[in-house]
Amino acid sequence: MPKKQSKEKAVKDFIKSLTHTKGRWAGSFFEILPWQDDIIDQLFGTLKKNGKRQYRTVYIEIPKKNGKSELAAAIALHELFWDDEPGAEVYSAAGDREQAGLVYNVAAQMVRNDKYMSSRLKVLDSRKRIIDYETNSFYQVLSNESYTKHGLNPSCVIFDEIHAQPNRELYDVLTEGTDIAREQQIVFIITTAGIYDVNSIGWEVHNYACQVRDGIIEDNTFLPIIYAADQKDDWEDPQVWEKANPSLGYIFEKDNLEIHYKQAKANPARQNNFRRFRLNQWVNQIDRWLPMEKWDECDGKIDKEKLVKRTCYGGLDLSSSTDLTAFVLVFPPENKGEKWQILPHFFVPEDNIMERARRDKVPYDMWVRAGLITATPGNVVDYAWVRKAVNNAANIYNLKEVAYDPWGAVKLATELNEEDGITMVEHRQGWKSMSPPTKELLKMTLGVEFAHGGNPVLRWNADNLVVKIDPAENVKPAKDKSTERIDGIVAMVMALGRALLFFDKKSVYEKRSIRFL
Repeated sequence: MPKKQSKEKAVKDFIKSLTHTKGRWAGSFFEILPWQDDIIDQLFGTLKKNGKRQYRTVYIEIPKKNGKSELAAAIALHELFWDDEPGAEVYSAAGDREQAGLVYNVAAQMVRNDKYMSSRLKVLDSRKRIIDYETNSFYQVLSNESYTKHGLNPSCVIFDEIHAQPNRELYDVLTEGTDIAREQQIVFIITTAGIYDVNSIGWEVHNYACQVRDGIIEDNTFLPIIYAADQKDDWEDPQVWEKANPSLGYIFEKDNLEIHYKQAKANPARQNNFRRFRLNQWVNQIDRWLPMEKWDECDGKIDKEKLVKRTCYGGLDLSSSTDLTAFVLVFPPENKGEKWQILPHFFVPEDNIMERARRDKVPYDMWVRAGLITATPGNVVDYAWVRKAVNNAANIYNLKEVAYDPWGAVKLATELNEEDGITMVEHRQGWKSMSPPTKELLKMTLGVEFAHGGNPVLRWNADNLVVKIDPAENVKPAKDKSTERIDGIVAMVMALGRALLFFDKKSVYEKRSIRFL
């Protein structure tokens, strides 16, 4: 092995001897970009008095397509093959084995492309393992069940997309106390921003990295590298794009971002993807459907007295008997220039309000005290209170119909229809019935065509809304993908669907179609 002039230079020389594996650079020698060069200098050039590396954890948060996987693969091979660590154990870990295998696949191809390494290292793709028999070292992709396997002694951990970890178990197994037998262990974390969840390990490590970066926490073993747009930055500003993407002009051009920006601008459902994957901003959900700045512009005051005897349509989403139930009234405009009026009602069980407030991290108790939610006695929603609210609405307003999801609501719907004389209409949650009013909700939000009075519970539901989109570009609310409750928006969509059928006999949907790019 040649004599080392400096640790960081030796690492760079090794990495430059590797080759790229994809795209137009495949087969060419590794070109270290300025931001990668800076990381290598800090990680391998910052030493303690005993000459050992100071940093044990490197946290790199950077948008997609900036070359983080190639850098991670190069670091993994250096720690396996070139770091003078007998019995090195290098692991790739991620939310699932397929994701963890992405860095391995790059590393394996780098080995195949190098005559000397390929003669010494054994690549076992079936096991996703690279072995150096000469030093009794290996590089291994971990399976989902690896958190149950204690006794690992990693010299280097490549942790890919930590935001996608379902829990903290695998991270803890690979980092808690595993550095005792390793003087220079590296935990090399590469990730994009994730979904904001204060309970996730991804957010925990991100938050810790920010605090170290900002000097709030002193930890001279932790190196935070974060390329991202600040929350206050204008996501439409090309200068912000450059700030968040250090490989811009090297790996890809601004034209690539411009295309994705135009798609996000035309379709708010894609805006969060642009913010997260291209600007590296943590978001509340992946597939945002409603632009909340426009939703907030629809906060016009609701004058209930002026709504007396006005025509309206209802939507009823009972959800689970232990969760939020929503009954939303939609009032079509009576005169040109008027806005649609939205009047929501919410119900929760009284006995578990504080538990729900802690679980969902929203102030149910405050909303109940403010009269924004009705707390029904017991530990499940008492549908008698919902029935009473529907009847009260029918007595005060000209309630034409109430749309309801038949799942779990047949008994209440039958009572309201047969005993109370209220027209109840089944509104199933399939593409055919949900797509037109869901698209119309977006259209009306963008046009500020309705007023919701700034109701905070309904706003919370709107901010949580995630939609599913099928190949025909039909859309519908996705309760299984939304991180929190969306019951009020589901009820609003159902009510809007019925109202629009009568509001415009010429088919509002044909006149107000939404074009997807």
